[in-house]
Amino acid sequence: MPRRGDLLYSREGTYFGIAAEVPEKVRVCLGQRMVLIRPLASKLDFRFLRHWLNSPVMAAHIHGHRDGSVAERLNLPTIRALPIAVPPLPEQRAIAHILGTMDDKIELNRRANETLEAMARALFKAWFVDFEPVRAKLEGRWQRGQSLPGLPAHLYALFSDRLVESELGEIPEGWEYTRASQLIEFNPSEPLRKGTEAPYIEMAALPTSGSWPEPPVSRPFGSGMRFRNGDTLLARITPCLENGKTAFVQCLPDDAVGWGSTEYIVMRSKASVPPEFGYLLARDAAFREQAIRSMTGTSGRQRVQADSVAAFKIAAPSNEAVWDAFSRVVAPAFKSIKANAEAIATLAQLRDTLLPKLISGELRVPDAEAFLKERGL
Repeated sequence: MPRRGDLLYSREGTYFGIAAEVPEKVRVCLGQRMVLIRPLASKLDFRFLRHWLNSPVMAAHIHGHRDGSVAERLNLPTIRALPIAVPPLPEQRAIAHILGTMDDKIELNRRANETLEAMARALFKAWFVDFEPVRAKLEGRWQRGQSLPGLPAHLYALFSDRLVESELGEIPEGWEYTRASQLIEFNPSEPLRKGTEAPYIEMAALPTSGSWPEPPVSRPFGSGMRFRNGDTLLARITPCLENGKTAFVQCLPDDAVGWGSTEYIVMRSKASVPPEFGYLLARDAAFREQAIRSMTGTSGRQRVQADSVAAFKIAAPSNEAVWDAFSRVVAPAFKSIKANAEAIATLAQLRDTLLPKLISGELRVPDAEAFLKERGL
């Protein structure tokens, strides 16, 4: 039975070559793709071992020793023969503490981004699906001069206190149901000459939850969808669409054109519609349900066409001031998500750089501790 101090090591599949600590006071069982590693406590600190197994040094090693022509896989003899750096135990613990401090900061930033995303999605649903500002006024829950969560007092005059009937049910007075294509440009044209080096975001880089993709890499343009910062990438093919692969692009250099899979639908907000609205629409449950229902093609290769999602109906305000107000409410959240994601990348790179230097003695533990303290870590 796995216990505290053990490591779970993935030898195959999506998380190939990744080690994780067994959670405290949690009963777990091993899947077929997992291996249990129990370090000898008198010689090896389990936290240090986890960092070592997850280091770029070990990643390079195991990718040179994997077994399997299609799926990446490590067999047990290979795992048993993995090289392990073994500094003195007190030094192992000090190194694990230093790297763990950065892991903790990474986790805090990751959780902050989850919270920011949830807040932005809740605001989208409140304004454009549930019409909460109007209902709050209608029911007397929002009074002039009063602020509610996501509804500052100065926005009071922007919203009606009446709901009117429409083809798809009640909507705020002055709003109308419209096709998504009236608000969003789908697959906009972007110039990018063949062979031009440009940021590339592959399908594997798109998150299934959250808006931030893995960092783009520079590749010569061949064929694929092109996009800019502020665009939304929606995976249109099975199972990526069902799995939720979607990203809000804000990771490119300024004014750069990026490119990626032909299986993306690129969504770009029009005119006064905030860029963040396009992403939040792509995460909306009803929008995704229509996209999934509209998939066509042979089994295992089904995909949705841009025209199908462009036909999605959503209530939209005619007053541009509402769009501006929504932007001012949600844009700061996405700016913070970007800052946190960039901090995560910097911390991860620093952590991975420090480990081999600490193990080799090139960098002394006290010097590393002083370095981190200077940076508030």
